[in-house]
Amino acid sequence: MPDETRWPTTPPQGRIAYVNGRYLPHAQAGVHIEDRGLQFGDSIYEVVAVVSGTLRDEDEHLDRLERSLREIRLTMPVSRAALKLIFRQIARRNRLHNGLIYLQVTRGAFRRDHPIPATKAKPTLILTARKIDTASAARNKANGIAIVTTADERWARCDIKTTQLLANLLAKTDARKQGAYEAWLIDREGFITEGSSTNAWIVTGEGELITRALSHAVLPGVTRRVILEAAAAHQLKIVERSFTPDEARTAREAFISSATGAAVPVIAIDGVPIGNGAPGPITLNVHQIYEDWAKTHAEKPVLRA
Repeated sequence: MPDETRWPTTPPQGRIAYVNGRYLPHAQAGVHIEDRGLQFGDSIYEVVAVVSGTLRDEDEHLDRLERSLREIRLTMPVSRAALKLIFRQIARRNRLHNGLIYLQVTRGAFRRDHPIPATKAKPTLILTARKIDTASAARNKANGIAIVTTADERWARCDIKTTQLLANLLAKTDARKQGAYEAWLIDREGFITEGSSTNAWIVTGEGELITRALSHAVLPGVTRRVILEAAAAHQLKIVERSFTPDEARTAREAFISSATGAAVPVIAIDGVPIGNGAPGPITLNVHQIYEDWAKTHAEKPVLRA
């Protein structure tokens, strides 16, 4: 077996993508015109962070991938072990020390028709990778971010990580136009569900970490899950419940979590400063607890420094 920690023999020219068993230059990768992921958003995706050459929370992401696929009656396109090998190859071929691996599984290519086809085809498997701006992430942690609130206009099964993200991207775009980093979505009962691409957290005056309980209304964030495990191990106070925008705006602290950042401080909501308008100590502590936990539970680096 070849040494899996070494670079490919021939250095890649630009980004490399994976589509159905082939590693291709990013600009040349593609799918069939009638792929159901393209035609209907009939597909599931995952995003796995690579930090210092190490895949972060890999098994937790694969757990969620398998669950999402089951919910839309799709099977894994390859075995879990094979997918892990593909993760490592795509990271190596893109020399990805710090970045994101994006994975998408679609139902495959069929004549365009709404019902799920009775005949099964092999699902389409796509992976791409990109580097992240670590300096920008560090600034967000150090300075905090602003968010705005808006109506949650998504479908009723937000617990499934589907590629149907039109409502999410519109909310995120509107937030950016208002000078904010993220949008927190409000359901019909007046409670925050989550961010357009992140989970939402607040910290009460008593120091409790509050995040919405899992249901069909929110995505079961992997980073959220790990933060809960790590925080519980450090005996922090945790409550999973709904909270309103007013409670969020008067919270002691607030933060967001996702694969791109754990416990990123929120310093303003709808223009209202949170706490003293600076990243709070509990949020920064949660971030460090997550980082320490992730490093302790990580496998060996995918890439050699």
